[in-house]
Amino acid sequence: MQKDQIIGVLILIGSIIGIIVYGLLIYYWPLIVLQITAFLALAILLGIVAWIGWTMATTPPPAPLETEVTTPSEEAAKQSSESK
Repeated sequence: MQKDQIIGVLILIGSIIGIIVYGLLIYYWPLIVLQITAFLALAILLGIVAWIGWTMATTPPPAPLETEVTTPSEEAAKQSSESK
C-alpha cells in the first residue's frame, strides 16, 4: 500500500471509532454531550468568522491601478498613429 492509502485507512478507522464513541456518549449522557457539541460547533464557526474579520482588518488595501484618462478623439488619434 502507498502512504496515502495507509493514511486514508487510518482516517476511515478513526472516523468509525469516533462515531461509535460519540453514539455511546449520546446514549449515556445525552444532555451534556449535546450541549458540548453545540458549543464547540458554534465556537469553531465564530472563530473562523473572527479570523476572516481579523485578516480583512489587518491586510493593507491593494495599490490603486494607474489608468490614463483619454477622450475618444485622443484615442482615435493614438490608434491611427500606431497603425502607420
